[in-house]
Amino acid sequence: MRKILEGVRVLDLTQFFSGPQATLFLAGLGAEVIRIDSPEGAKSVAVAPPYAGRNGVSFERTSPDDLSVNYLKRTRAKKAISLDLKTADGKALFFRLLEHADVVVENYSVGVSARLGIDYPKLAAANPRIVYCALTGHGSTGPDKDLKAYDVTVQAAAGLMSVTGFPGQPPTKAGTALSDAISGTFAMSGVLAALLDREKTGRGQFVDVSMVDSLFALLFDDPIDWYERLGVPVRQGNRILRFSPINTYQTRDGWAVLGAATGGQWQGVLKAIGRPDLLDDPEWSSLDWRVANNDRSDALLRDWAITRTTAEAVAEMLAAGGVASAIRGPKELAEWQHLREREMYVPLEHPTLGPLADVGAPGFPIKFGAADAGYDAPAPLPRQHNREIYCGLLGLDDTELERLEAAGVI
Repeated sequence: MRKILEGVRVLDLTQFFSGPQATLFLAGLGAEVIRIDSPEGAKSVAVAPPYAGRNGVSFERTSPDDLSVNYLKRTRAKKAISLDLKTADGKALFFRLLEHADVVVENYSVGVSARLGIDYPKLAAANPRIVYCALTGHGSTGPDKDLKAYDVTVQAAAGLMSVTGFPGQPPTKAGTALSDAISGTFAMSGVLAALLDREKTGRGQFVDVSMVDSLFALLFDDPIDWYERLGVPVRQGNRILRFSPINTYQTRDGWAVLGAATGGQWQGVLKAIGRPDLLDDPEWSSLDWRVANNDRSDALLRDWAITRTTAEAVAEMLAAGGVASAIRGPKELAEWQHLREREMYVPLEHPTLGPLADVGAPGFPIKFGAADAGYDAPAPLPRQHNREIYCGLLGLDDTELERLEAAGVI
């Protein structure tokens, strides 16, 4: 089937995780994403631990074809060229590429694109239809716009660390680079919205995405600013403050999430743990009472779960109508048939070696009824598409290509 963004060309100036996440999703929707690295950066961008290659995954290169696992995941279905934007020839080539582009995505620090002469006002003057997405730590405006940002500092600044962890324990970051992934997803959404608006107006626009804004927008759905005023700790561990009981509970051989979010599910919990005597109890039947007396609710499930294996606890709870899930680690995720049938756990492909044994990657997370989506090609080798783009798209001849290569422009 067709892909939704077929015919859309994206110039990708991003690095690290948040920006490449945004352009990876655009590639999964069918856009032609042209990744642009500096000539020097192209030599090193795919060479960072951990590596994957013919000998598996390791923190040291064991063969010449080893490439960064993160690079192999984040640049799937993209094209790769090199270009020095600090040179006059390089900037001229970029503006020629701009004539053929629909979208530019960058995650430079604020002010870098202006110093390079490729900020939105300059690009919009050359191509009014361009959609320009700037993905920064704190946004393109505001008193903190110039602050450096990394996932862990964004989790701290946006408040996620303050609510992650157990009561009375130190604040903790999420286990993955959540702010990078979330802001990359917001950036993809912003680009799509701007492309839709361009269909109506004929003009592109500037899309300003902040990592802090993106994380805060999801965090502040709960009234966390009122928790302490309501007499509860800001950090709630693994429980959900609105429901009771629901938490992680130790089993004979591991851990599971068990509990209830509705009255019907609470009845299922009581059925599973063999406490029908509480079904008609006016206190235990009240969600408000159970939330206020969560320690007692927790104890019911804690004492029951420890007598069963994880598989038994989950199966019995689900059969009775409660909420339950095993806590899957990386090995269990790789073996989960549901993810495989949904094409969410897929083999990671190497540009020269093909699918890598026992190395997985996430598939495209949105499924469409009348369109295809996904990553149809592995990550490119750095500079792999120089000739295709510069000669095929821009019409340079071999002599000019060789001159630019010799001068270090590409």
